[in-house]
Amino acid sequence: MKGLKLLIIILNKEEHLDELLEAFVELDVRGATVIDSVGMGRIIRNSIPIFGGLRSLMEGSRPYNKTIFTVLHEDKVEEIVREYEKICGCLDDPGTGLLITLPIDYVKGLPGKSLS
Repeated sequence: MKGLKLLIIILNKEEHLDELLEAFVELDVRGATVIDSVGMGRIIRNSIPIFGGLRSLMEGSRPYNKTIFTVLHEDKVEEIVREYEKICGCLDDPGTGLLITLPIDYVKGLPGKSLS
């Protein structure tokens, strides 16, 4: 399992999902899982009315987003970051999203050919 990473992307700009997944395919990254997710600001504003004023403090955040999970070789991470920023904008800018990688020490259930 050496060199494998779990890539997690919080995609704030849902309108870029298809283009981002197409970039994954072009980079030979396969098998991503996409789930709907909700930002903390949205929950706080809807659940606790007194925090409605937080909207201005959370500038750039979007209430709904997509969370993408995939397992890939660590050498693909920089390519993914470059493509993400081409499509969605610089990750250093507020509201652009979040990209995280975590090391994987064990995985079972992935096709051997795709990550060998």
